[in-house]
Amino acid sequence: MKQTFDVTGMTCAACSSRVEKTANGVPGVERATVNLLKNSMEVDYDGAPETLAAVSAAVGKAGYGAQPRVETSVGGSAASRASAAPVNAAAEEAKAVKTRLIVSFIFTIPLFYLSMGHMFGWPLPNVFLGDENVLVFAFTQFLLLLPVIFVNFKFFRVGFKSLFHGSPNMDSLIALGSTASAVYGIYAIYKIGWALGAGDMHVAHSAAMDLYFESAAMILTLITLGKYFEARAKGKTTDAIAKLMDLSPKTATRLVDGAEEVVPADSVRAGDILVVKAGEGVPADGVLVEGAGTLDESVITGESAPVEKGPGDPVTGATVNRSGWFTMRAEKVGEETALANIIRLVDEATSSKAPIEKMADRISGVFVPVVIVIAIVTFIVWMVIGGTLEAALSHAVTVLVISCPCALGLATPTAIMVGTGRGAASGILVKSAEALETAHDIGTVVLDKTGTITQGKPEVTDVIEVGLDEASSSGGIGAKGASGPASFLSFAAGIEKRSEHPLAQAIVNYADAQGVEGVAVEGFEQVPGEGIAAMVDGEECLAGNLRMMEARDIDASAYADRAQALADDGKTVLYFARAGRLAGLIAVADVVKPTSKLAIDELRRMGISTVMLTGDNERTAKAIQRRVGVDTVIAGVLPQDKEKTVRDLSSQGTVAMVGDGINDAPALARADVGIAIGAGTDIAIESADIVLMHSDLADVPAAIGLSRATMRNIKQNLFWALFYNVICIPVAAGVLVGIGINLNPMIAAAAMSLSSVCVVSNALRLRTWKPAFASSGEVEAPVAGLAGGSDGAVSAKQDVGTEAKGNTENTEETGKDVIMEKTLSVEGMMCQHCVAHVKKALEGIDGVEAAEVDLDAGTATARLSADVADDALIAAVVDAGYEAKIA
Repeated sequence: MKQTFDVTGMTCAACSSRVEKTANGVPGVERATVNLLKNSMEVDYDGAPETLAAVSAAVGKAGYGAQPRVETSVGGSAASRASAAPVNAAAEEAKAVKTRLIVSFIFTIPLFYLSMGHMFGWPLPNVFLGDENVLVFAFTQFLLLLPVIFVNFKFFRVGFKSLFHGSPNMDSLIALGSTASAVYGIYAIYKIGWALGAGDMHVAHSAAMDLYFESAAMILTLITLGKYFEARAKGKTTDAIAKLMDLSPKTATRLVDGAEEVVPADSVRAGDILVVKAGEGVPADGVLVEGAGTLDESVITGESAPVEKGPGDPVTGATVNRSGWFTMRAEKVGEETALANIIRLVDEATSSKAPIEKMADRISGVFVPVVIVIAIVTFIVWMVIGGTLEAALSHAVTVLVISCPCALGLATPTAIMVGTGRGAASGILVKSAEALETAHDIGTVVLDKTGTITQGKPEVTDVIEVGLDEASSSGGIGAKGASGPASFLSFAAGIEKRSEHPLAQAIVNYADAQGVEGVAVEGFEQVPGEGIAAMVDGEECLAGNLRMMEARDIDASAYADRAQALADDGKTVLYFARAGRLAGLIAVADVVKPTSKLAIDELRRMGISTVMLTGDNERTAKAIQRRVGVDTVIAGVLPQDKEKTVRDLSSQGTVAMVGDGINDAPALARADVGIAIGAGTDIAIESADIVLMHSDLADVPAAIGLSRATMRNIKQNLFWALFYNVICIPVAAGVLVGIGINLNPMIAAAAMSLSSVCVVSNALRLRTWKPAFASSGEVEAPVAGLAGGSDGAVSAKQDVGTEAKGNTENTEETGKDVIMEKTLSVEGMMCQHCVAHVKKALEGIDGVEAAEVDLDAGTATARLSADVADDALIAAVVDAGYEAKIA
C-alpha cells in the first residue's frame, strides 16, 4: 500500500536525506521517498497500521515530524485534495515567513544603525555616545536582538534538535552561527561591566566595538529574507497543480424529473443527466445525449481549436461549452475523470525522485557535518597562528553561515516540479521524475504504425472511374442517363453500405462526406475471400478484390499498372464491376497523420534514430517509410514479439517506445521510456511513463525536448550550488585575507540566501518552455482524385498540421480562379499546431480557396476566389486565438 506523510521540520537536503533514511529503516516499509519542496513523503508499506505509527515515531525520534495525510470526503477528488496540500503549504509558508521577516526588519534596522552608525558618521542620541555610555550602547543592542531571535526561534529549535539527534542540517549551521555571535556579544557585555568597574575605559571601548549582536540579527534576518523569496518561488512551482485544480466547475445543473437543479459538482454521480449551457464548464466525463455544442478542450488536450459535439459524442469534464446547449449523461465522476487523472499523474511525478537527485542527497547527507568540522578547524587554526579571539570567531561563524545545503536540496525537485507542470500544460503528462530524466538520453524511438504514425482507421485515398465512353457502351455506370464520378461513387457506396467490413465503411463514410447518396441495391451477398455481389436496376454488380474480377472473367488489365502503383504505395485496391464490365477502382488506406513526417524529421534533427514496428507486410511498411522517412522498418511483427524487439534494441542504448494499443502495452513497459498516445487504450496509458494527450506524434520530440531542458536546468542548479560552496567556504575561512579579501557573517548570510533564491529562480525559467521545431516542413497527404478515364488519382501537398481529408481540392481542380491574395501578419503562433489552426480558420471562410501560413515569418497568405473583406480574415484568425492584421 501507499501512504502520503506530511513532514515538518525539514529545511534542506540534509533533512530530507535523514528523514528518508530513517523511514526506509522501519520494518514493513518497502520504500520511502521524501520531497523537500512539498514537505511530503510517499511510503510504500505492508498495509499494517502499526507500520505507519512506527514511521511517525522513527521520524519524530530523528528530530522531525511526520503525520499520515488524512483524506476527507469533501472538496473534490482525492487527487485534487492531495495535490492541494503542497499548494496550500506553499502559500501558508510564504505568509508565515513574511510575518517573521517584517518583525525582523523592524528590530534589525535600528540595531544595525546603532551598531554601525558611528563608523559612517551617522547621528546618534547622546545617550549612546562616549565611553561612559558604552554599557547602555551594548545592552540596547542586546535588547533589540531578542525580538529577532524570538520570531526566528524556529532556526534554533529545529537546528539544535537536529544537531542533538546526530543529523545536523542547515538550521543547525544558522543556529550555531547566530548563537556564537550572540554568546560572544553577551561575553562582551560582561567584559564591559568588568572594565568599567576597574576603570579601564580602553578595554570597555574595545569590547563595545566587537559585540557581534548586529551579526547575529543580520544572519537571521537575511536568511529569513532568502526564505521568503524562496517560499514565493516555491509557490510558483506549484502553479501548474493549482491551475489544474481550478479548472473543474464547482457546480452542475442536474435534470431531475424534467426540472433543472443546480447542485455542487461533487454530488454528481454516474448516470446523472446534466445540462450544460453556453459558457459553462462540463462537470464530469460522459456522453452528449441531446442538443449540440462547441467545446473548448484546450484544458485537457492543449488544442485551442474548438470541437463540435453532437449526440453520442464523448465530452470531458473541465472542458468549456463555448456555444450551444446540450444534455449529457455523466459516466465518470470524481477521481475517475480525465482531469483528476491528470492531477494525480502530475502530483505523483512531482513527488517522485529522479536518479540524479540521489547524488545530491548523498552529498547533502555529509555536507553539514563536514561544514561544522571546517568551522571548528578554522577557529583553531586562527587561534594557533596568533589571530585574535574575535577574528577566529568571525571566520568560524562566517563558514557556518555561508555554506548552503539548501541550494543542493532544491536544485532537482524545483526543476522537476516546474518541468512536469509545464509539460502537463502542453498536453505532455510525465508520470515520474525518473522517466523525465531518462528521456533526455533517448537514442532510439520505436514507433507503432497503426494509430501512432497513421490515423488508425482506413480512409479513401483514390477514386478511379473507368472511361465514360467505355462504361456507356454497356449501359454505363450511370444508368438512366446519369454519369460521372458522383454517380460512380453512388454506385460503389450503395453496394458497400450493407457490409460491415472496415474498408466498406470507409467508402460509405467518404460518400457521405461528399454528399453522395448510395443507390438502392437488391440481392446483397457476401462472397468469402473475394467481396460482395448485388443487383442494381436488375444488373449484376460486384465489389471486391482482383481475384473476384478474374473469377468472373472481368477484364481489369487496362488498370493493372495503376492498381500495382497504388498497392506499392501501401493502399488496398477495391474493384467495382457492373453487367460484366469494370466500372472503377477505389483505393483505401490507413493514412498517415499530418504531423508524423514533421515529428520524425525533428527526431532526426535531434540525433535520434527511428524504428517503425508493424504487423503489416513489407510492401505496406515500405510505403509508409517512404512517406514519413523513418530510418528502419521491422515488418510482420506479431504483437507478442514487439516486447522482444524493444528489449533487443534496449541493449544497444536508451530506447523509447511509442504506441497506443493493447498489444503495445508489454513493449511500452519494457522500453526505457514508454510513451502512450493519449487516444490509445487505458492499458497502454497505464503501461507508459509518458502520456501524450494530443494523440499527436509531434509531441514525442516535444517530450524529449522538455526532458532535455529540465535536465539541463538541474545540472546548472547542481553546478552552481556546488561551485558556490566550493568557492565560498574557503574564502569565508580566511584563505584570501592576505590579499585583502575578507568576509564577515552578514555578507555570508546574504550570499547564502542568494544562492538558494538563484537556484529556485533558475528552475522557474522552465515555465517559459514551449515545444520548438526547427522547420515546418511538408508532408505528403493522400488526396482522393475523382477522375474519369486515364486521369488517374490526384495527389496534393499539404502543410504540416492541417487535417488530410479525402475531399481536398486545389483551385485548379475546382476550376475557380484566384482573383487576389491577401497577406496577414499573425502574432502568437508558436508551433505547427498553431499553423494548422490559422490555416483551418482562414480556409473556413467562403471565398478563400487556400491559405499558406509561414510560422517563421509570422504571416498567413489567403488566396481568394471572391472578394473577402479584411475584417472577415482578421476576425477568423482572432477567433482561433491569435492576433492578426493586414500586412
